Amino acid sequence: MYWYKPFSKYTIYTSVLLLLCGSYACNKPEIKETGAELQYFDLKGYFGKQDTLLTKQNPEVNKSVAHNGDTESKKVRIASWKKELNLFTESDINKPAWKQSYNVQSNADSTVYKAKFPELKTREIVVRKKAGQVTEIAIVNNTHNILYNTSEKLVYVPNAYYSIEKNQKVKVMGANNYRINGSFIN
Repeated sequence: MYWYKPFSKYTIYTSVLLLLCGSYACNKPEIKETGAELQYFDLKGYFGKQDTLLTKQNPEVNKSVAHNGDTESKKVRIASWKKELNLFTESDINKPAWKQSYNVQSNADSTVYKAKFPELKTREIVVRKKAGQVTEIAIVNNTHNILYNTSEKLVYVPNAYYSIEKNQKVKVMGANNYRINGSFIN
């Protein structure tokens, strides 16, 4: 075949270089890297600090896990608070594209963030404070599409407890309900 020419090594190197440059350009910087001011409460920062604090303190936790009604409880020391609190961190709404996507209602002891658009996963965040310190964070997440519906209710009270309730309904597989409760032992 007269039109076929084997690739030269320079063509391959150039292609790889362009691919790497293109993938790097597609990475969005974190909002903190851009120097932009955070629009909403900084969940990532808050739970990053809690992760560091709890890892240092290494508290014992009364933890119960339930799946479709079957419950197991035990006293544990959490090996990775970052993993344990991951759903809270993933609910962060400080993405540049969501800058005007939440209504904010504040009063003396709480701030409520409510999603303006139904396609946003994080539907509501309530941050309660007393004397400038966070006393409770409650989050409602909801994801739905043709195949499944998932709802999450997350509650975190510093130095007291955390709770994760997750309900999934998958068309082919049915429903699953999960509940994790962790109470700090003082």
